[in-house]
Amino acid sequence: MLLKMGNVDHIMGNMRAVLDTDVLVAALRSPTGASRCWLRAVLSREATLILSVSLAVEYEAVLTRPDHLARIGADQVVIARLLDALCAVCEPVRVGYLWRPVLRDPDDEMVLETAMNGGATHLLTFNERDFAGAGRFNIRIQPPGLAWRTWRHG
Repeated sequence: MLLKMGNVDHIMGNMRAVLDTDVLVAALRSPTGASRCWLRAVLSREATLILSVSLAVEYEAVLTRPDHLARIGADQVVIARLLDALCAVCEPVRVGYLWRPVLRDPDDEMVLETAMNGGATHLLTFNERDFAGAGRFNIRIQPPGLAWRTWRHG
């Protein structure tokens, strides 16, 4: 895709990303952060969201917690619509092979499994340390801000 960026034409590579749940939470809490930029890029199909059923269920469980709903200023209906929109544009992944145990936190294993089974190029998370054991799988584990700057500006 060719984009005008100031006086520079920039060709963006195909980003196939898994968003850790913390990135989606940040996207909804901060309208100006990199996580929100990723959410917009996914919804506009500039970037491909790799998503498994188990990760979508986790998104729903976390985003509909009362504290998150209050902070976001949304209700369960709004979150359901957002998740429906994400499911409509994502590349669904069927997890056929479990890579466990690789990570120190068992709750993060399904995020890595989604990335591995979906052929993700990136796994975006604020918890890079939690994915330290995933380095051998040729997936870039990056925080959203760094990934966004790299992807947009080369």
